[in-house]
Amino acid sequence: MSSLDDINERRAKEAARIRLALNKQRGIARSNIKGGEGVVAFVKEELCIGCDQCDIVCDDDAIEMYKVPLRSPLMKVESNQKAKIIRDNCTGCRLCVLACPTDAIIMIDR
Repeated sequence: MSSLDDINERRAKEAARIRLALNKQRGIARSNIKGGEGVVAFVKEELCIGCDQCDIVCDDDAIEMYKVPLRSPLMKVESNQKAKIIRDNCTGCRLCVLACPTDAIIMIDR
């Protein structure tokens, strides 16, 4: 039977292996996102959950949060928050794309 120390050691090794694999996938995803002056961020409104993560990471003041009516008849919430890109301020840095938890932001050609 395995001792507690053996189990903890195996768990730590497995956690390190998983962390390395996830970081590798993030690096591949990051390299596949085009960026630069020729592109601008675009928000798919239906995927945006209004979490404000994109606005927090944007250094260029290119993201504005606005209110929209909630489309669910089950919930009695008056408005929901969504992100909008201000095209003139966007530098194409890709930070908002990487910060978005729902993949609602993509980069498109200007």
